[in-house]
Amino acid sequence: MPPEWAPHERTWMAWPSSGYTLGDTEADADEARATWADVALAVSRFEPVTVVVDPSAVDVARHWLDEGRHGRYRVDLLEAPLDDAWMRDIGPTFVVGEDGALGAVDWVFNGWGAQEWATWEHDARVGTFVAGRAGAERIGSELVNEGGGIHVDGEGTVLLTETVQLDPGRNPGLTRADVEAEMARTIGATHCIWLPRGLTRDYDEFGTRGHVDIVATFCAPGTVLLHWQADPAHPDHAVCVELEGLLASATDAAGRTLEVVRVPAPKTLEDDEGWVDWSYINHLVVNEGVVACTYDDPQDADSLAVLERAYDGREVVGVDARPLFARGGGIHCITQQQPRT
Repeated sequence: MPPEWAPHERTWMAWPSSGYTLGDTEADADEARATWADVALAVSRFEPVTVVVDPSAVDVARHWLDEGRHGRYRVDLLEAPLDDAWMRDIGPTFVVGEDGALGAVDWVFNGWGAQEWATWEHDARVGTFVAGRAGAERIGSELVNEGGGIHVDGEGTVLLTETVQLDPGRNPGLTRADVEAEMARTIGATHCIWLPRGLTRDYDEFGTRGHVDIVATFCAPGTVLLHWQADPAHPDHAVCVELEGLLASATDAAGRTLEVVRVPAPKTLEDDEGWVDWSYINHLVVNEGVVACTYDDPQDADSLAVLERAYDGREVVGVDARPLFARGGGIHCITQQQPRT
C-alpha cells in the first residue's frame, strides 16, 4: 500500500443520500450535502474526483456538484446503491503490485462492528464496485476492517488499533498474529504498531470504536503526526499522553525510532453532545496539497501551519468539518485515494 503522499490517480467519495447522515430536516440534509460537496470540490483543485451516488440522489448530487464550482479537475458521478457515505470505510484499500499493477483490497464491511444503527447491505458491495470501475485487481479478504482503521508509511509499517481489528463485533476470536498475517498478505505490511485505543467520543453510540485516522498518521517515513489534547480536563488528554509514549518508543519496519509531532487539538472542548473528538489528523493528502479539517476555532490556523510544515511544499486547504464530525467522521473518512500506477 503506497503512502498517502504518493501520487494519486484520483480520489473516490460517496454521496450522502439517506438516513442519519442527512438528518431529520431538510436543513440538516442540505448541511450534509454542502459539506460533502465542499470536500469534493476542494480535492478537485488538486486531482480528479469520482463520487459514487445512489440512483435516488443523482439529480441532487449534480446540483451540489455543479460544474461551475469545480476546481482544476472534474468531479465525475457513478451510480451504485448505497447505504451511507463514508468511502474510506466502505470502499477498497488500493495497493500496487511489484509489477506496477493496481490492486484493491476488499475488506469485509459490517457497519463498524455490527452497530445497531448501521445498515450495510449495499455498502458491503461498494469495494468490489469501485475496484472494478478503477480497473484494479480485486484482492478479497475475510478480515472485517475499514480504511479508517489503518495508516501506512509506504515502507511496510502500519498503524492499527486493538479496539478495531480485534473488536469482537468485527473479528471475534482473531489474534494479533492473525491480523498481522492478513496485513502482510493484503497491503504488504511487514511491521504492525498497535495502539491500545482511540479518542473518547469514538466509543459513543455512533463511533467507530477507535479508528486510527483521527488519532495518528504518518507524514513521512519515520515521522508520525499525533492528535494532541493538551487540556487535562478533556479525557483525551490521558489518551494522547499514553499514545505519545507508545509511539515515541516504537520502531518502524526499517528499524527507525519514530519521531512524534504533536498536532494541537482545537480549543473547543465540548459541544451539545459532550466532549468533542475534533481532530486535524483527519486530513487527506492529495497531489501537491492537503485538504484539512477546520472548526471555526482559534486553533485552526496554528494547527494547519503544523500540517504545512509536515508536508513541506504542499498547499493546505481547510474545509469546515463540524457537520462531518457531528455525523461521526471527518474529511479522511469520506475520501479514498487511488494511487497512480
